[in-house]
Amino acid sequence: MGTSTPEGRPGDGSSVPDEEWARFLRAAERDGAGGAPKELSADERAARAARVAGAARPEGWRTGPAWREIDGRARRRRRLAGVLGVLLAAGLVVVAVRPGLVTDRFAQDAPGAGSGGGSTHAAPATPAEDLPTLKEPFRGSPAAAWDDGAAGIRVPAAKPVGGMSREDVQHALESTKALLVAANLDPATLRGELPRAALDLLDPLQEDGRVLLEKALADPAPDRDPLWVFSRFDPAEVRPAGDVVKVRGRMTYERGERDGQVLVHADYTFVYPVVKADPGGATEVARTVVRREMTLALYDPAKVRSTPGRLTVVRMYESAGNDDCSRDGEGFLHPEFRSDLVAGEGGGGSGDLVDPYDRDKPLEQLSQECGTVTRT
Repeated sequence: MGTSTPEGRPGDGSSVPDEEWARFLRAAERDGAGGAPKELSADERAARAARVAGAARPEGWRTGPAWREIDGRARRRRRLAGVLGVLLAAGLVVVAVRPGLVTDRFAQDAPGAGSGGGSTHAAPATPAEDLPTLKEPFRGSPAAAWDDGAAGIRVPAAKPVGGMSREDVQHALESTKALLVAANLDPATLRGELPRAALDLLDPLQEDGRVLLEKALADPAPDRDPLWVFSRFDPAEVRPAGDVVKVRGRMTYERGERDGQVLVHADYTFVYPVVKADPGGATEVARTVVRREMTLALYDPAKVRSTPGRLTVVRMYESAGNDDCSRDGEGFLHPEFRSDLVAGEGGGGSGDLVDPYDRDKPLEQLSQECGTVTRT
C-alpha cells in the first residue's frame, strides 16, 4: 500500500502537523519582505520542514539517544590466544615434536625490548601442580577464590536518579543482572543455543541492539558477532568441565544525559573451564576467561521512544582470553588446549602478553591486536 504527501510537503516518513506546516508557510511569506513568497527548492522545503518537525518532538525520540556511537567503538571484542608455557613434574619444558616452538613461543624478550606487532614474548611456564584438573578445574587460577555463578553479580542499592523512580532504577539493575546471567551463565546459552531469555530483556525497537544481535546469532560474522554479548561454545568441540563458572566484577549506575534515563554500567569477568567434546580428550581441562563491559539504559517511554521496561544497549566491549584468533566471526568461543598448541594446531596470537585477570584498565584502552595470555 502506497503513501502520498501533499504537494510541496516532504515525504520523509515523519508526520508534520497541519498547524506547524501553516506556520512554516507564513514564515516563508515573511521571508519575501512583503513581496511574493520566495520559491524554495524541493531540498530546501524538505530541510525546513524537517526543522519544524524536529522542534515538535522530544530530543532523542526519533533520532536515537545522544550516546549512540557510529564509528564502531561501541561494539568491540578482543581475542587472546592460548598460553603454551607448561612445566612437567620433572621440571622439563614441553616442546613436543617441534623444536621451533622453543624460539617461536617460549623465547623471552631482551630487557627493554619493544612490543611490536610480531612479538617474541613468551608466556611464563605453568608448574604442573597448578594445572587444572577435572576435580579442580580452577586450580592455579585467581578465580578459585571468586564467587560461583550468579552470586558474583551483586546489585547495588537503588535510589531515584535522573527523573527515574527508585522502582525504575531497581528494575534496570535487576534486568541487567538477569541479562548477564542469561547471556553468560545459562547452560543452554553456553552450549550455543538461542539465548531467548536474554534477548527478551532487550528493546526490540533498537536496530543496533537486539535486532543486530538476533542477526548475529542467525548469521555470525566479524562485524556482527554474538560474542559481543553472549558466551557461547560449540558443543561439537567442547563441553563444560563441571557446572561452575567463576565470576568477579561490579555494577554501578548513573543519570543519563537528560531526565528520563538511567544508565547501568557492568564490568564482569567470567572464567569457563572446559574439556574436549571428544570422550578421548575429556581429561585435559582448558579455561577461557571472558571480560565484559556493558552500559545499558532504561528510558522513560514518555520521553524517549522505547519499549517500557526493556533495556537498550549503549556500549558493549568484550575480551576473550584463550580464544583461537584464527576463527574470528564464527559466533563461538574456541578454547585452545595445551596439547594442541604443542602440536602446532592452535591459532596463536602475535601481540603482547596479556594477563586476562587484570581488571585495572577499561577494555577500550587496551590493544585490539590478538595477543597471548600469560595464564588462564
